[in-house]
Amino acid sequence: MKFIRFLLFPFAIIYSIVTTLRNYFFDLGLFASTSFDKPIIAVGNLSVGGTGKTPQIEYLIKLLKSKYKIGVLSRGYGRSTKGFVLVNETKNASEVGDEPLQFSKKFDDVIIAVDENRVHGIQQLKTTEVVLLDDAFQHRKVKAGFYVLLTKYNELFSNDFVLPVGNLRERRIGVKRTDVVVVTKCPNTLDRLEKEAILQLINRYFKGPVFFSSIQYSDVLVSNTNKEIKTSELSKFEVLLVTGIANPKPLENYLSALNCTFKHQKFSDHHQFTEKEISNIKARFEAMQSENKIVLTTEKDFVRLSNHIHNLYYLAIETSFLEHQTKFDSLITNYVERNL
Repeated sequence: MKFIRFLLFPFAIIYSIVTTLRNYFFDLGLFASTSFDKPIIAVGNLSVGGTGKTPQIEYLIKLLKSKYKIGVLSRGYGRSTKGFVLVNETKNASEVGDEPLQFSKKFDDVIIAVDENRVHGIQQLKTTEVVLLDDAFQHRKVKAGFYVLLTKYNELFSNDFVLPVGNLRERRIGVKRTDVVVVTKCPNTLDRLEKEAILQLINRYFKGPVFFSSIQYSDVLVSNTNKEIKTSELSKFEVLLVTGIANPKPLENYLSALNCTFKHQKFSDHHQFTEKEISNIKARFEAMQSENKIVLTTEKDFVRLSNHIHNLYYLAIETSFLEHQTKFDSLITNYVERNL
């Protein structure tokens, strides 16, 4: 795979030139970028793949929703609809995307919408005081007031290269547009020396605030029939793990640490499950011999599968800062208060 990517190096140079010129034209004002008279916070990354945008958006919702009327706008990756759509209990994942539907189910007091045209989408969110843009770092037709850029602990943007040789959507210098960098999915045991080494790599391109966060798993599994299982009891169950996310390895490691016996059926990120695939999952589950058996999935996949599979459980996750959480929160709330 690495050799194939090396052969694609000329295409990476072309891609880099195109994205650099695009950003340069936006910087010069030759391409229009729209500002708004309300706080707009964009969460994104420089690379493709899962960097933890969904739990980061949920973190910001929890931080702000008690004081402000929040709207969340997403493109709605993989949806069958077009244009502006409000997300509510009448919609399904194929219509609005899995992540927006997940937000809607968890936060009924927050306005969730999808629109591939972010400028138009924000214009429709007239009753909101603060708008959170999901996966919008490269969407430069909107000029957000505050940018949160995420980079994975084990795949730092500073060590990567542009597509198709690497995984970057644009050159590393794009990080200069952000207000803060959050290094996501860090181990809880991350020590001072390793943090300093990571900071040295990031500081080559970005001199602003850098934070370190990890993914925390819930201690309870929730089913589509509102049953619950404590994670401490998972070792008593035979588990069929079904995932459609970019990187399921951390979840596999977490289950292994719980002495959980599981078989894993993997699908690609944002996978739209077909009837045949759902039937195969059901058949595989029925073939399991244990009396205590469940199908376990991620919260994002749960919104696509919960109406189709009996005895389906999900394990929720959330972002947790390793340190300086108060400083991060203050940067966000101060920006919102100044710009309302």
